[in-house]
Amino acid sequence: MPIFFHILLTNVLPMSIVIGLGIVLQRCFKLDIKTLTKLNFYLFSPAIMFKLLYETEISYGLIGKVLLFFVMLAVLQYIMVEIVIRLRCYSPGMKSAMRNSVLFYNSANYGIPLNQLAFHGLKETMAIQVIIMMMQALLPNTYGVYNVNAHKADMRKVWRTIFSMPIIYVIPVAFMMRGLQIPVPQPIATPIAYLSGAFIGTALITLGVQLGNMKWVVKKTMALDVSISAFLRLIGGPLAAWLIVILLGFDKLTAAALIVSSAVPTSLSSVLLAVEFDNEAEFASQSVFVSTVLSVLTVTAVIFFLQL
Repeated sequence: MPIFFHILLTNVLPMSIVIGLGIVLQRCFKLDIKTLTKLNFYLFSPAIMFKLLYETEISYGLIGKVLLFFVMLAVLQYIMVEIVIRLRCYSPGMKSAMRNSVLFYNSANYGIPLNQLAFHGLKETMAIQVIIMMMQALLPNTYGVYNVNAHKADMRKVWRTIFSMPIIYVIPVAFMMRGLQIPVPQPIATPIAYLSGAFIGTALITLGVQLGNMKWVVKKTMALDVSISAFLRLIGGPLAAWLIVILLGFDKLTAAALIVSSAVPTSLSSVLLAVEFDNEAEFASQSVFVSTVLSVLTVTAVIFFLQL
């Protein structure tokens, strides 16, 4: 048990403190969550994505491995959530909210610092986390936007929204510039460094602000659905990842990094999409809140069992 508490204190608690600061700020000053989400969507997230993809040493072999894992995990989790949707007979809006709460996980503002802490800044595991972050950045900005709008909006408007997201342009540009060894001009590199440096702190604060903006009591009418979402994300995610890495025969370090990456709570993206497009925002917020709180124990447990 001393190892368990060591992991809790050194890997999970530091992030919880920053999230807690966001909660305090929201309670004291009532910050504008939509402004913060737009800063994350349009500035900080694209900046750190470009910087990490441009600077991190990532082999094509590793990209192939991680993408195969990511697709298999997404398919398994999609099957899990579709079974729940059919059993629960959700409305169209609730279907998309439940899918987003399970399929979109916090690989950036939770996963990046967790990877740094859990693996002591290893470049190999960070490269894996960057690829997962890239895919988790693409998914909400493409499928996620479509998912929350498909049942209520003109498809042309949906596609316009998708193509307005900077992240879908940043990823190919970063790969192209790195592949062709095109240097980033200093007047551009410096702002990118400033913005990417602000990402983790701002994203964790934004999560705290959203949590601070919510009632910390789960409504009885949605308690079961929120519990199902948290279970599929925090327990179903790492279990499915564990099964996949065994089937694919990955080495221990790669397997550990992928399992840890899948154990993180529901992404703030699900809330941002719900707020931005007025789709079950209360359920989305409660799902993020509950999964984030419970992840303090579940993520610690996952790292603990991996060390055993």
